[in-house]
Amino acid sequence: MDGTVLIADDDRTIRTVLTQALTRAGCRVHATGSLSQLLRWVEEGRGDLVITDVMMPDGNGIDMIPAIRKARPDLPVIVISAQNTIVTAIRATEAAAFDYLPKPFDLPDLMTRAGQALSRVRRSEPAAAVSAPAPAPAPESGADPALPLIGHAPAMQNLFRMVARVLNADLPVMIAGEAGVGKTVVARSFHDLSDRREAGFVVLTSADLSEETIHSAVERAQGGTLLIEDPAGFDSAAQARLIGMIEAWEVGPGRNLMPRLVSTTGPDPQADVASGRLRADLYYRLAGVTVTVPPLRARVDDIPPLARHLLARAAAQGLPQRRLSEGATALIRAYPFPGNVRELENMMRRLALTAAAAEITEVEAAAALAESSPIVPQAPVTAPAARPAAASPAALVTPLGEPANMRLAQSVEMHLQRYFDLHGDELPPPGLYDRILREIEKPLLEIALDATGGNQLRCADLLGINRNTLRKKLTDLNIEVTRRRKLM
Repeated sequence: MDGTVLIADDDRTIRTVLTQALTRAGCRVHATGSLSQLLRWVEEGRGDLVITDVMMPDGNGIDMIPAIRKARPDLPVIVISAQNTIVTAIRATEAAAFDYLPKPFDLPDLMTRAGQALSRVRRSEPAAAVSAPAPAPAPESGADPALPLIGHAPAMQNLFRMVARVLNADLPVMIAGEAGVGKTVVARSFHDLSDRREAGFVVLTSADLSEETIHSAVERAQGGTLLIEDPAGFDSAAQARLIGMIEAWEVGPGRNLMPRLVSTTGPDPQADVASGRLRADLYYRLAGVTVTVPPLRARVDDIPPLARHLLARAAAQGLPQRRLSEGATALIRAYPFPGNVRELENMMRRLALTAAAAEITEVEAAAALAESSPIVPQAPVTAPAARPAAASPAALVTPLGEPANMRLAQSVEMHLQRYFDLHGDELPPPGLYDRILREIEKPLLEIALDATGGNQLRCADLLGINRNTLRKKLTDLNIEVTRRRKLM
C-alpha cells in the first residue's frame, strides 16, 4: 500500500492505532484531532486519502466533505463514526464519501478499504460529479427517537448502505423480514429521508381492498410514497387492481406524479409467489430492489444499545427514566427475541413502568423475560441448511441451533433449565405448569394446521384428539384464523 493518508479523529487512541497500522502497510500518515487542520492539509495539496470521524470538537466530518471535494475533487474520503444510525449512512452517501464504517470498526476491514481508495487514486479514475447535497433532515448526533434504526452489526450496516444507495432512485422497493423487525420503520425512512418527504405518505393494507379506496390512496400519495403492507395478504381481485393501477401510471400522463412504491412482506416473498399467495406479475412490479431487515438474533451485539435507546425513547414519552444494570443487560442480550424489535420495545416500556428504582435489576429483567416467554429458545444466527427429504422424526423436532442428535426431551429439558437459571436464586413466577404447556401446545397446533392445509378434521386426526376439542383449543389459545386455517 502506498500513499499519504490524512486522519482526523478526536480520539487519540484511534489516531495512534490507525497511524501505526497504515505506517506498517507502507503509507505516510498525518493525524489530527481538528477538522480545520485537516482542511488546511487538503487545501495545501497533501494526502491521497482522508479518514475522518463525524462528531469532532470543531465540526462535523460529513459536513466537511463538500469543502474537501471542492478543493480536491479526486480525493477519496472514508467516514468512520460511532453514530451507528441509518441517518449517518445516508448522509455519508449523499456527501459522496468513498466509504463509511461504524465504530468500533474492524481494523483489517478498514485497511482493505483504504487500500481500495488509494488504488483508485493511483489509477486516476474520474471522480463522481461534485455537488453540495442538501442536509438530511435528521439530528446531528444520536439516533432520531422516531427512527430506532441503529446498529453496529454487519447485517444492519449492510441494510443502511443499501437504503442509502437506493433512497432517491426511481425504483420500487420491497422490504422483507420477520414480524416485528421494523419493516414499516424502514419503509418510513425511505420517505422521510428522501427528496419525496414533502409529499404524502400513504399506507395501503389488506383492509383497503375496494377500487375506490385504492384510487383514493393513490391520489393522496401523488409525488410521495405509497406503502403497500403485505401484498401477499391481498385477495386476487385486489392484487389485479393494483397491477392495473401501476400499469396505468407507467403509461399515463401523470407519470411524473407517480408515488414511489414501497411494500413490506414476510422473510421469503419468493415463497409467497411459489405458493400462489402473491401474483408473480405483481411481485416483479413491486420488487425493483429488495432489502431484508435482519432479526435481532442475527445482530445480538445491537440488543443492548437498542434496549438503551428504547428506554430513552420511553422516557421522552413520559415514562420514568430507567437504565439497565450489567446483569440485566447480559440477560437481555442472551435472549433471542422471537418477536424482534417490537417485543424488545414492549419489554423496555414494561420495565420502565415496573422497575422499583432507576436501575433495572437482573431479577426484574428475568421476570420480564419470563413473562414474555417461559421457554427461551436457542435461536441461530444464520439460517439452517435445507432439511433432507428423509429426515427422521427426531431430526424434525430438533430445535434450531442445537446438535442434530438431540432428542426432543433433552431439548425441552435444556430450555427449562435455562429458564430456571435466568432467575438465579429466585423461583419463577407461580403458574409455571400452565404457561409451559401453553407455550408447547400453541406452536404444535399451528404447525399441525399448516401441515394439514388448515383442514381441522385431518388435524384433529393427526393429533389424536376430538375435532370439537381442537376447535375449543384454537379459540382458547387465540390462534389467528387465516385463509389456510379456517374454522369449520
